[in-house]
Amino acid sequence: MEIRLDGKRALVTGGNSGIGEAIARELAKAGAKVAINYVSHPEAAEKIIQDIKNDGGEAISLHGDISDPTIVEHIFNQIDDTWGGIDILVNNAGVDGVKSDGWEADINDWRQVININLMGSFYCARQALKRMVSQSNGVILSTSSVHEVIAWTGHSAYTTSKAGMSMLTKTLAQEAAPYNVRVLALAPGAIKTTINQDVWNNQQGLNDLLEKIPLHRIGEPDEVAKMAVVLVSDVASYVTGRTIFVDGGMTDYPDFAHGG
Repeated sequence: MEIRLDGKRALVTGGNSGIGEAIARELAKAGAKVAINYVSHPEAAEKIIQDIKNDGGEAISLHGDISDPTIVEHIFNQIDDTWGGIDILVNNAGVDGVKSDGWEADINDWRQVININLMGSFYCARQALKRMVSQSNGVILSTSSVHEVIAWTGHSAYTTSKAGMSMLTKTLAQEAAPYNVRVLALAPGAIKTTINQDVWNNQQGLNDLLEKIPLHRIGEPDEVAKMAVVLVSDVASYVTGRTIFVDGGMTDYPDFAHGG
């Protein structure tokens, strides 16, 4: 089955690297017009855009910090001016923050993670829904994590933000369903990106990680991106209000394969 998104207008936040880049490229391959949001490394965003254009697609770059609601509104206004609206929002921008136990965490660092991961996703979803509800069509897909259900020592802000994203997804889906708008989350497990290179590029760290994955390998960004394309397409037209895990079975708690 070939999935096509021809003519669909998509925004991918944090779309110039890692999973966001892979999603942006896959959406473009499927025929969508793609707006790539970024806060740093504009050259990376421009490289992706040029690649998309060279393949016959349409793409633009939009600089802006999505933790600022005023900037988010400006980003969506730019999409309105360019394409007349939006059909697909991929809330992908996020950070994991500074590692520290909760009682030692710096309040500003903790707040920054929440502001980007959770508040930023809400700001973007809010702007997208204003447009999607009025046109009675659209899909919002947020990049969550296995850590919306698995605790992660030293990263309480990150796990809290992703758990919050899960309930935000369910609630917005319930609110938007009468208007034919779907809201979903996609939760990757261990994916081979530069953000976790220090783990998979180290044999001891890699071995420890693989013990947590029943499929016994790290996922590739395109494996997450291809699922994203499925979820925002009409193939998944009856799916909303759920987090879809792409984690090689990590949330299946593989240690229990050897007994309780």
